Amino acid sequence: MLKGLGQLGDMAKMMKQAQEMQAKVMQLQEDLKTLMVTGESGAGLVKATCTAKGELKGLDIDPSIFVPSEKEVAEDLILAAIKDAQAKAEARSAEEMGKITEELGLPADMKLPF
Repeated sequence: MLKGLGQLGDMAKMMKQAQEMQAKVMQLQEDLKTLMVTGESGAGLVKATCTAKGELKGLDIDPSIFVPSEKEVAEDLILAAIKDAQAKAEARSAEEMGKITEELGLPADMKLPF
């Protein structure tokens, strides 16, 4: 297409790659909204589910933790499960972004989107 145009051909190629990268990042941002991860605490007594973007979507709590004298323990377990789910969401998001940067031949530690 732009053979023989030297740097103009390279520039056109770079622009096309940038557009492809932008489209992939935008698609991934949408995908992260539906990708679910689950964190847990208390050996599975409390489970928190959130999107890979970190939005809490659900809690599953074993009724055995609802002992009035153990209120603080239940609160700690719930908080720990939510934090675990959010940490897993962040890791999953970074993993998915890493796949895009690798696919595009960019450095693995490059942060996207810019």
